[in-house]
Amino acid sequence: MKTRNLYLVLFAAACTAVSCTTTQTEVKKDPVDANKPPPPPKDKTPAETFKDGVAAFDAGKLDDAKAAFEKVLAKEPKLVAVIYNLGVVAERQGRLSDAQKHYEEARKLDPNHRPSLLNLGKVYRLQDRFADAISLYEEALKAPGAEFDVALLNNLSVAYRLSKQYDKAEAAVRKVLSRTKDNPDAYKNLALIYFDQGNYRLAEFVSANAKKLDDKDPGVVNNLGLIYLKLDDRRSALGQFQKSVQLSDAFAPGHVNLGAMALQYRDYANAEKSFAKAISIDASSYEAFLAYAYALDGQKGKDPKKGLAAGEAFEKVLSMKTDVPEAICGAGWAFAADKAGWDKAVKYLEQCKTQPITTPQDNQLIDVKLKSIATLSKAQAAPAPAEKPKEKPKAGAAGGNMLEKAMEEGAKEGGGDEAAAPAPAPDAAPAPAPAPADAAAKPAEPAKK
Repeated sequence: MKTRNLYLVLFAAACTAVSCTTTQTEVKKDPVDANKPPPPPKDKTPAETFKDGVAAFDAGKLDDAKAAFEKVLAKEPKLVAVIYNLGVVAERQGRLSDAQKHYEEARKLDPNHRPSLLNLGKVYRLQDRFADAISLYEEALKAPGAEFDVALLNNLSVAYRLSKQYDKAEAAVRKVLSRTKDNPDAYKNLALIYFDQGNYRLAEFVSANAKKLDDKDPGVVNNLGLIYLKLDDRRSALGQFQKSVQLSDAFAPGHVNLGAMALQYRDYANAEKSFAKAISIDASSYEAFLAYAYALDGQKGKDPKKGLAAGEAFEKVLSMKTDVPEAICGAGWAFAADKAGWDKAVKYLEQCKTQPITTPQDNQLIDVKLKSIATLSKAQAAPAPAEKPKEKPKAGAAGGNMLEKAMEEGAKEGGGDEAAAPAPAPDAAPAPAPAPADAAAKPAEPAKK
């Protein structure tokens, strides 16, 4: 089954609601004139630009795809397929607010546009707006003939499960299976419902049934890996995660879970590689960026620039979800690793002091770090003393310049020990990837904490 995300309708068919026709006229050719400059290149038609956008998306060139679709939209502002595609690009780039706006706009133009509905619900879930997702799906299921819609029910089940309404989640799955007994997504969802409630053996049994229906589904294999991890069979878990990405290298949840296992063993370099791969595939999960930030942060002791990169990753989390305490505090400590990030470090560390996860001991360490940064910043800003070449230093005088002395003082104050106040450790086992809502319209979701 194709898993392309874009709404790939024929452009001509999509243009039935608006004018996007072109005319052709016969052009007489002039005799060849060697001195005549070549004619300027023709502007591409909206249809051609649309195809360029699709090709760019398929090649992973999301910025180019965005630019192409925006060009089409400028000429055809009511073309639902283009607005939807802009939403898909925004979602892939982790711009969830933009994706939401595009999907909502597409639905205003065409309330029956199914891909926009399904992806809008997914964006709500990625934003932890489970009630909004549930309301959206429940309303759609009221439409004539939609009571047993498989994709809607599977999505509704995921939203119920994430909001911990397990009885309703299971009821939605059972409704799917009452009409389509061989639906692998329904079995995946059912397994995850049991998994979240701690019934791992039953989750394993249901996952085995799903695997019989589709043994090439990386989501089923990934879920089995998480079950084995909970059963403390780490070797089997690792094998399943590896198999999931072997089945599909574009399966982001498998890469996330491989990174999580590496992170648990403080193998920060390999964790970084796995998380970087995951977010390059799908940048819509703030949990994946949070784990990526932790992997970078774990390497800042050897390379302060990794601390700056970690800080930027924490900021990416906050751009997607503003109230993540771990990202606020993590950004503060990460940016503190290098003087280039001190200004941001001060801002985030001050915010960290007000977060619910911050203990009194953490606040003491933050105060020490803020004092150290202030001391070092002041020392760097002060002019160097004038040299006195004729005067010899007194015997026993301490060597070093003002900056070095300030650094020594900062170290004595406790500011030099970055490991004294690490960011909270991430969950070693991110939660499993929910089953895809509609394989023809969008990809499986990333693993979530």
